[in-house]
Amino acid sequence: MNLVCLDLEGVLVPEIWIAFARETGIPELERTTRDEPDYDKLMAYRLDILREHGLGLKEIQETIARIDPLPGAKEFLDELRATTQAIIISDTFTQFAMPLMAKLGWPTLFCNELEVAESGEITGFRMRCEQSKLTTVRALQSCGFDTIAAGDSFNDLGMIKAGKAGFLFKSPDSIKADNPELPAFDEYDDLLAAIKEALG
Repeated sequence: MNLVCLDLEGVLVPEIWIAFARETGIPELERTTRDEPDYDKLMAYRLDILREHGLGLKEIQETIARIDPLPGAKEFLDELRATTQAIIISDTFTQFAMPLMAKLGWPTLFCNELEVAESGEITGFRMRCEQSKLTTVRALQSCGFDTIAAGDSFNDLGMIKAGKAGFLFKSPDSIKADNPELPAFDEYDDLLAAIKEALG
């Protein structure tokens, strides 16, 4: 039994925080897991900036409503799901992801939850588990699945390396250079072909 595990942001949709940073004119919010491997540290940094500027969930959701999947992402996902089982494992949050899942045809998503005050201020976040992507992949493997994974950032490397096949997709050159053993692709057709080959 095979199961393909995909990252969301940077792989299927644009980076939400980068889009929000550009809309608000706050360049500090462009920092992502491509830049900061420690996710807890990154989120604490983001929440501090939101508080400083008086921004909350509503403002971020307004930006997300205008984000579309990357060109070709839905078609790639549709063909992949017609071929094998696939899930998205993301460090994003349910409150951010739902409008994007609608645009992708409601694939299965494992992600996290924001803690939001009645005022709309984002006060914290709850991760599903430690090292959520790697932990999830190992749990799926313990259920009898062979996993194949693709992602673009530091926080994807664990799940990419843990499976029977793993790929970098639309990754920055620095991550490709640090992981030369991982096949790297920038086009959905190439990634789909590599996944199908790995499926045997």
